[in-house]
Amino acid sequence: MIVNSGLTTGWRVIERYEAESFLTLAEELHFGRTAERLRVSTARVSQTIRKLERRVGAALFERTSRRVELTPLGRRLADELGPAWEAVGAALQGAVEAGRGLSGSLRVAYAGAAAGQLLVGVAELFRERAPGCEVLLREARMTETVRWLREDEADLCLVPLPVPGPGIACGPVLVREARMLAVPAGHLLDRPDGASAADLAAVPVVRLPDGAPVEPQQEAPAPGPAAETVAEALTLVAAGQGVLPVGAHTRRYYPRPDVAYVPLHGAPPLEWALIRRDGDPAARVRAFTEAAADLVADGR
Repeated sequence: MIVNSGLTTGWRVIERYEAESFLTLAEELHFGRTAERLRVSTARVSQTIRKLERRVGAALFERTSRRVELTPLGRRLADELGPAWEAVGAALQGAVEAGRGLSGSLRVAYAGAAAGQLLVGVAELFRERAPGCEVLLREARMTETVRWLREDEADLCLVPLPVPGPGIACGPVLVREARMLAVPAGHLLDRPDGASAADLAAVPVVRLPDGAPVEPQQEAPAPGPAAETVAEALTLVAAGQGVLPVGAHTRRYYPRPDVAYVPLHGAPPLEWALIRRDGDPAARVRAFTEAAADLVADGR
């Protein structure tokens, strides 16, 4: 970095370690704490400051056995150098992120309140790792997620599996949850021991877009009325028009006095994952997927 401090004639070159040592000491006013922050020895900090002062031609700090203070000249340099050094760091970080494809914006869609809550945490972790990339979260209907990907309206979608259709790639499974059955309150299947996948063959099952979210091991479920959203499907359940296989999270996000949630035995767990368009993903897509996996692995 080249800094014209006005302290001497002409332009002077200041090395990175000199700038960091000077600015850290100007903040801490203590050689020991400065050395600790920079992970170097106290002697190294002292040598660096003395070298910088020789080049400037004047003292930048007043040192006694009890305290360290900036001289007026040192204060002036700190006031001028600090913002400039931060700007250099920000510019370099921006260049690194752009080179890695971690700048710009990332459009992430989700279906359902639980998925949205998970994505809020993922987006926070991702922003810590890639502050130059904006995350745009959008809620979509279940029928819209795959279409949004194919029509380039979203870069990623967090949805329950499986996802039908070609041209869609799936990331690692982020969440596995038990299956439950939503039934009308007081229904014959509203019992403590729950229901089995075989029970679905004897009752109408409300259909959600892209197929029913359960795979019975016995007979196929009896077809019931169709719904576009989970909320609409639960209303049909409450009206006695059918039952609905759901993930365990539904009890928390869609509590209703007219709907009971009972365990559904013999059905595979419901899995959630991030999906994207097939092909080599952009760096920001990979980074967001990694952040999601790390967040879940850390139990956050």
